[in-house]
Amino acid sequence: MVGSVLGAALLAALTAAVALGSTDVPLSQVWSAVVRGVTGGEPVPGTSDLIVWQLRLPRALLAAVVGAGLGLVGTAVQALVRNPLADPYLLGVSSGASLGAVAAIVLGAGGGGARGLGRTSAGFPGEQKKIALVWAVARRGGGFSSLRLVLAGVGVGQFLSGFTSYLVLRAGDEQQTQGVLFWLMGSLGGARWETLPVPAVTVAAGLVALQARARALNALQMGDETAAALGVRVAGLRRELFVVTSVLTGVLVSVSGAIGFVGLMVPHACRLVAGGDLRRLLPLSALAGAVLLVVVDLAARTVLPDQELPVGVVTSLIGAPALLYLLDRRLERP
Repeated sequence: MVGSVLGAALLAALTAAVALGSTDVPLSQVWSAVVRGVTGGEPVPGTSDLIVWQLRLPRALLAAVVGAGLGLVGTAVQALVRNPLADPYLLGVSSGASLGAVAAIVLGAGGGGARGLGRTSAGFPGEQKKIALVWAVARRGGGFSSLRLVLAGVGVGQFLSGFTSYLVLRAGDEQQTQGVLFWLMGSLGGARWETLPVPAVTVAAGLVALQARARALNALQMGDETAAALGVRVAGLRRELFVVTSVLTGVLVSVSGAIGFVGLMVPHACRLVAGGDLRRLLPLSALAGAVLLVVVDLAARTVLPDQELPVGVVTSLIGAPALLYLLDRRLERP
């Protein structure tokens, strides 16, 4: 039931995101343009086919993919560290991807300049190196703890963020600096059809991988000793979770910048209606995250006349009060 409602809400949100903007497009033209695009038909002169197919639809779909990925990763990370206030950026992976992507924009690396696959191909190696470094620090001495993993992620993330800030200062002109800062605050403005396959395939693969481990994740949430007694290889599961969530986060950051709070809010909202069983929670969080980010991106494009807000600004305005509420609820518990 909940999944059906979220699916219908996602379809409605995508339709609204494609139809609304600086120039509104009638729903009949939206669907006819989509049909012609899917079937390979030629755009009809004098209609809004190009606006729908080339600009708004790729952006709406990328928002859905990124939102689904953030909701999915947020749920998995909260299970990994057994902390309901965790989000996809808690392990600091975004800083590695951001450093590589900003280097692509500022220094012209990555083969794609400031768009699409250039950012992804440049950000992904940075993210991989960050994963290896954080895991090495967390495993130093042969032990492991969630606290050490989080502290390692935060420490390495802050270190790399310093290099990112330096590269922003090295930007060649004011317009380039503004573009980099806008992207770092979260932006889907660079969405093109060619940017969709990598994050879409990565999110789909991540959902399959995490769903296959949902039972083990349920056990892990009850504690390491309980999980081990139920036959879960705790150390191996944590390693797999860390790799999957880190790769997902790195790819998402490479195409959209760091969009905060989605991975924090969505799992909590889904738990309220679906409970804590990760077999249901993971796919529902992906759907809810997709709906949320499509709606937020639409608001970022339309709430101010002739001006687009960074998506991360809108999610922060929503997410910060939500975080304070969650903290207050936790402090009230005996």
